[in-house]
Amino acid sequence: MSTTPDPAASMPMAPQGAARPAPKAGSRAGARTLAVTSGKGGVGKTFVTANLAAALALRGQKVLVLDADLGLANLDVVLNLHPKLTLHDVFTDKATLEQAILPAPGGFSVLLAGSGMVEYSRLTPEVRDKLLHIVEMVRPRFDWILFDTGAGISDVVLFSISMAADVLVVATPEPTSLTDAYATIKVLATQQDRREVGLLVNQANRVGEGKLICGQLQQVLQRFVGAKPGQAFKLELLGEVKSDQAVRQAVLKRQLVLEHYPGSDAAQAIKALANKLLG
Repeated sequence: MSTTPDPAASMPMAPQGAARPAPKAGSRAGARTLAVTSGKGGVGKTFVTANLAAALALRGQKVLVLDADLGLANLDVVLNLHPKLTLHDVFTDKATLEQAILPAPGGFSVLLAGSGMVEYSRLTPEVRDKLLHIVEMVRPRFDWILFDTGAGISDVVLFSISMAADVLVVATPEPTSLTDAYATIKVLATQQDRREVGLLVNQANRVGEGKLICGQLQQVLQRFVGAKPGQAFKLELLGEVKSDQAVRQAVLKRQLVLEHYPGSDAAQAIKALANKLLG
């Protein structure tokens, strides 16, 4: 990765209204909050979120996954769920929050978003307030809330991330994924004033590739993001998931790799991620 040009310089930045983060839902007592996001779509973000929720549940944690990919949700597809009620029904007062929270395979709960909802592709004050209210309502009931956000740096995605105390960026070794991951992390550092972001490298080609990628990104970020006095920016490698045939099989069958291929390398890597978060 070159350290001279800024890879994100030519990328579209978030709308002006997204520059100021919302009050973090993780700032008060209650569930620990983690946003799982990515710069590029198709890197396995939702797959990681669902299996991480299952791994945390295995450790006795009460977990809720909130599908924050408003309008283009696919968490229900990954989990092979066919919900009759979604966040859209809660937003429009057609269902209560309790009715919309559903049990999922893996022993955790989900709050699913509707798919193809154009009205949620743009962050409005109404959507913002409703999301904040829902998060504050569910926080006392769970140990963890995982936000499965959309990809990229739109105002909806950035707001979803801002509701979480911590962030996990999922990327693959592909150059386009790394460039977009860098852009996302840079925006989180500059617009949300985050000084620490977690990284998970998915579909790694070999052991140790995640560490190499994290080091490269950290080097570029340190140069272009800079540091406040006494407060350097830190990109922490939280996990590395090697390319694994078990993952492909689980995705095709709409199953959790943790449940159906528990001995696979991918399942063990996700368990290690959960242990690190809990530790």
